[in-house]
Amino acid sequence: MERLPFGINRLDNTFGGGVPRGSVVLLSGEAGAGAREFMFTTAVMNGLARSGNDLFDLHYGDLHSNATLADEIHYVSFTAEKDQLRNEISMTMDDEIAEAGLANVEFESLSKNFFHVSPVPRDWYAEETTDITSLRKRHEDREGLLTALGETLNARAPGNLVVLDSLSDLVATVGDDGSMSWSDVSYLVKGLAKASYNWGGLILVHVNHETLTDTQHGQLIDACSGTLSFEWETGGSNRARTLVVKNFQGVLSQIEAENIVKFETDFGDAGFDISDVRKIR
Repeated sequence: MERLPFGINRLDNTFGGGVPRGSVVLLSGEAGAGAREFMFTTAVMNGLARSGNDLFDLHYGDLHSNATLADEIHYVSFTAEKDQLRNEISMTMDDEIAEAGLANVEFESLSKNFFHVSPVPRDWYAEETTDITSLRKRHEDREGLLTALGETLNARAPGNLVVLDSLSDLVATVGDDGSMSWSDVSYLVKGLAKASYNWGGLILVHVNHETLTDTQHGQLIDACSGTLSFEWETGGSNRARTLVVKNFQGVLSQIEAENIVKFETDFGDAGFDISDVRKIR
């Protein structure tokens, strides 16, 4: 089965080259546990691979025989602009690696649409308005945000790698004012999984699971092709970042066959990395 690589060598090889085309992967993590660094690394390392840069061979090596690269890499953010994201990514890895990899990453910001549905004062991001029907307008802008996201993915997702940063931003707008409901978020992810199967690329969706209820988190896990859970683990006086694979079609069986319980993770010059593999002994 043809697979698209995450750009983390040890994980890709464990997965038989990466994940099947058409997958939507939920990157669900506690704050600081590595989920954001994972998606940054995936974007950068796939960008390096597309360019044929020697840095890819140095820090990743050869692609698995089952792996093929996505045609393009797109990074879609609800709140941040291109320069802000590039700066954040460059702080997580070596500057030379980040610069070379990001040369092949296309950024798309939906911040203008997003902030129309937020409680942020309008004069922070738009001309001041005295519209007394702001509540109705906010509901209309919610539709505009989801429409803009849909149009962006329709244009950029087929055959490509897309990083969606971050579903937590949408969750934060869920409230009683009509701006966004949980059902909007749930339907979005379910629809995305259905469309992605036909697009034949790979979509990574980040969420901080501390912003969700257990039921909401479970619904997202069920809707996606697979979930990578990034967690802090405390033992004695030490804290370690770990990655656990959950509910992953076409991948979980391989992990279970090798008796892998979880992955210990770390950050290096090339960003997110696997430092150890824990198995049932």
